[in-house]
Amino acid sequence: MKKALHQLGEYVLLLKKTIGVPTRWNMFFKQLVKEIYKLGVDSIWIVVIISVFIGTVIAIQISLNISSPLIPKFTIGYTTREIILLEFSSSIMCLILAGKVGSNIASEIGTMRVTEQIDAFEMMGVNSANFLIMPKIVGLMLFIPVLVIFSMVTGIAGGVIASYVGGDMTPSSFEFGLQYYFNSFYVQYSIIKSVVYAFIISSVASYFGYTVKGGSLMVGKASTNAVVMSSIMILLADVLLTHLMLT
Repeated sequence: MKKALHQLGEYVLLLKKTIGVPTRWNMFFKQLVKEIYKLGVDSIWIVVIISVFIGTVIAIQISLNISSPLIPKFTIGYTTREIILLEFSSSIMCLILAGKVGSNIASEIGTMRVTEQIDAFEMMGVNSANFLIMPKIVGLMLFIPVLVIFSMVTGIAGGVIASYVGGDMTPSSFEFGLQYYFNSFYVQYSIIKSVVYAFIISSVASYFGYTVKGGSLMVGKASTNAVVMSSIMILLADVLLTHLMLT
């Protein structure tokens, strides 16, 4: 408990040091564009691949498990849409990104810490936390809605593909289910959740990388801790946001 409270205090103090007005806006925007490309654009391929296959599997699994003649076939499309919009494209996808993006951030900043590059920034009078961490947080929070939209579109496309390749469902009934009682707020809800998750991933990973002590072996440990803690915080935030926004 004492260690957890100590880490929480360090995390809050680091955020206080990080969040602020950049001293040089031109450098900040250069770093921001770089981080958006590195953390966001480079993650599109994994989001698309996972979403297509998961959307296909969800539709097939639902089709196989709905065997009652009393349940209309369009329920397959309806249920697939709800699962993808409400949970998969935001929560599950961000858990996956916590492994890819979070470990990348923690290892990058951790390597700079153990090689004393961050100490050199501090000696030059540069706010290293603001310079290194702020663009990562802002960049991921700005681009995460794009990843969520990609995930929604490709996940539903995977379900449509499944309706064409086999099973008891037909493309027409599946597409009717996709449109049945569509609530546009669910899209906004997923995007809002993903922005919160993006802040958690980037800030927690930055904290573990920034506070690394020791040699290069500790960088790997920091990356692992960042992924684990980010995942736990995402699940906790998912429960809280779902309760606040949908109940």
